[in-house]
Amino acid sequence: MLISVPATSANLGPGFDTLGLAIDLRNEILIKPSRFLSLSTHGEGDDNPRIKKNTLFLHIFNKYYRRLSGKHNTFRFEFANRIPISRGLGSSSAVIVAAITAAYAAAGAKYNKREILNQALKFEHHPDNITPAVMGGFNVACLEGDRVFSKKRRMPGYLRAVLVVPNRTISTNRSRHVLPKVYPKEEMVYSLSRAAYMTALFMSESWDQLRIASKDKIHQDRRMKMMPDLFDVQKIALANGALMSTLSGSGSTFFSLCYEDDADTIAQALSKRFPHYRVLIHSLDNHGVTVKS
Repeated sequence: MLISVPATSANLGPGFDTLGLAIDLRNEILIKPSRFLSLSTHGEGDDNPRIKKNTLFLHIFNKYYRRLSGKHNTFRFEFANRIPISRGLGSSSAVIVAAITAAYAAAGAKYNKREILNQALKFEHHPDNITPAVMGGFNVACLEGDRVFSKKRRMPGYLRAVLVVPNRTISTNRSRHVLPKVYPKEEMVYSLSRAAYMTALFMSESWDQLRIASKDKIHQDRRMKMMPDLFDVQKIALANGALMSTLSGSGSTFFSLCYEDDADTIAQALSKRFPHYRVLIHSLDNHGVTVKS
C-alpha cells in the first residue's frame, strides 16, 4: 500500500498553534510484506544517517500495528521524502500521521481521520500541523483534554503557495525560547483579533484583506530576527502580489499565498533576490493523508 501525506504551513501569522493549511508537497511511503524488515529512503534527508533510519516512523508504526493486529509481521518500507526537513513545513507531523495511518491500514483496523488525528496528538501536542496533515485544506483547531476539535475549509484551485526554503534551519526549541513568558494585553488583543478575522476570511473565501489579517505580534517578528533575511522575503512577496506572507511554523521557510496568475512573478522576484534559497510553487491540498492499496 502507498501512504501519502502533505506538507503543512502552521500559525499563518497570528494563529499561533491554532491555524494551519495543507500544501500539495507530499511524502510517500510504499509498504510491502517482507520476510524481514528492510527500508530505503530517497529525497529529502537521504544523506542523513539519522533520517535514513526512520526511527520515529518505525517506532510508531510497530507500536500501533502490533496493538491493533496482535501480530509481529515484518515489512519493507520505501520512503520518498519531498517535504524539506526541519524547515517549518510539518515534516515531523507528516511522519507521525503517516505511521499511525499506515499501522491502522496494514492491520485492517477500522478508523476515521478524527481517530488518526487524536492518536497523532499523543506525539505532537500542537494541532496546527497535525490537523491539516490529516484533514487537508485550511483548518482551525483547538484542544480540549486529549482531543482535537477542528473545522476544515477546502481551498480553491486558483490559489498557490510560494515557499522560500532557506539553506539553514531555525530550531523549534530555540525559537520558542525567544518568545516572552508574559505578553502585554495590547499585543494579545492585536493578534487574537487578526486570527479571528483571518479565519472568517478563509471560511468565506474573501482574500482581499488577508494582508491585514495575517499580521502578528505574538511570535513572528521575534522569530524572524533569528534570520533577518526573512523580513526582505516578506516585503518582496507582498510587493509582487502575495495575498499574505508569513513564517511557516517556526521557520525557516516563508509561506506566501497568492493567486495562480501571480505565482511565477512572486517566485521570480524572490529567486532573483535570494539565489541561495529554494523557491517552490505548489498547489494547496484538500485531501490530507491518503491510503492506496
